[in-house]
Amino acid sequence: MKTIRLLYPDFVSGGLETYHFGANLLAHILPKNPNQPLIKVDVAAPSGQQYSVTDGIYAKEQVIAGIQNAMAAIETEAPDKIITIGGNCIVSQAPFDYLHGRYENVGIIWIDTHPDVSAPKDGYPNAHAMVLASLMGGGDESLTSLMKNKKFSADQILYVGLQPLHDYQTQFLNEHGVQYKIQNQAFLSDEEIKAFTDRFDHILVHLDIDVLDEHFFHSTYFANPELKGDGGGGGKMTMAKLTEILTALSANADIVGFTVAEYLPFDEHRLHKMFKQIPLFNE
Repeated sequence: MKTIRLLYPDFVSGGLETYHFGANLLAHILPKNPNQPLIKVDVAAPSGQQYSVTDGIYAKEQVIAGIQNAMAAIETEAPDKIITIGGNCIVSQAPFDYLHGRYENVGIIWIDTHPDVSAPKDGYPNAHAMVLASLMGGGDESLTSLMKNKKFSADQILYVGLQPLHDYQTQFLNEHGVQYKIQNQAFLSDEEIKAFTDRFDHILVHLDIDVLDEHFFHSTYFANPELKGDGGGGGKMTMAKLTEILTALSANADIVGFTVAEYLPFDEHRLHKMFKQIPLFNE
């Protein structure tokens, strides 16, 4: 079995340069494993450039190019399993689509505060909020049309950590028949998660770091008071609870795809930018 680590530091889909820095730092944080080659997706580094909104999507051309480059990198490697190191949530589209083509009976555990089923018409232009709608075939056509395999159905999706929704998100989930539970009072039990994974031969895990409570884990979007996003709130999960969930998943399911997205080490990025201004570090 061939497992690759796909370093995909997309930042334009979230409109925030720290996504790029965070992905590259995360590649060093993950446990070393010489058996898992690191494959880098061709994504331009941040330059301070501001992009336009086209057809309701910020930096649409760059977003699409990133997905296409990720698809090409994956197809060249032809892996059996993919660990995707993001970047923001859009990075799951290419590997999950590929793995859906490789495995017949596969489900998605989407560990996230938000449902990621937005569309340009909803008024939020950053494509990282559109990725699961795209994977289900109900998102923006310019993103969904990039997929090469069949779309995911509603019964292949399980949300873990989901917080209160906007009306348009509720409407999408209800119209598409996605079963979900708002988890602002209690998270899904181990039994509920296992009942889902038992239905599938293989599982894909999407972990958005913003599922963690920003009061206890500070490298997340909602730890930065300057950011507003789409108006949604932050996560409620502790690291201990997340560890419990991932440990149980690993014990009970064959995980063939695992995305880590939206890691935002703001303090570390500020340090990096400070040192970059010191001549000694650039000689």
